[in-house]
Amino acid sequence: MRRSRVQSFAAGLLTANSAPHLATAITGRRHLTPLAGRESGPATNAVWAGLNLAAGALLLRRSRRNGGDDWGADLLAFEAGYLAFAAWMAGSERVLRTNS
Repeated sequence: MRRSRVQSFAAGLLTANSAPHLATAITGRRHLTPLAGRESGPATNAVWAGLNLAAGALLLRRSRRNGGDDWGADLLAFEAGYLAFAAWMAGSERVLRTNS
C-alpha cells in the first residue's frame, strides 16, 4: 500500500472525528474529549475539532508529497477512513452510550 493512501485514510479518520466535536461546540453542549474528559464544554470541543481538522489537512497535504499523484485512490482511502470512523462511532455510541 502506498504511503499516501495510509495518510489519506488517517486524514479521513481525523476529519470525521472533528465533525461531532464541531457540532457540539456550535450547539453549546458537552461531549467527551481527551483534553478535558466527559465534562468538555463547547470551547474545548471547538479546540479539539480544530486540532483534528488541522491534522487531517496536514496529512492530506503530506500524502501529496509522498507520491499521492493518483487523487482517485487517495480520495477513496480518505472516504474509507471517514466512513470507518463514522461507523465505529455510531456503533459504539449505540452500544456504550458514552455521551448520553
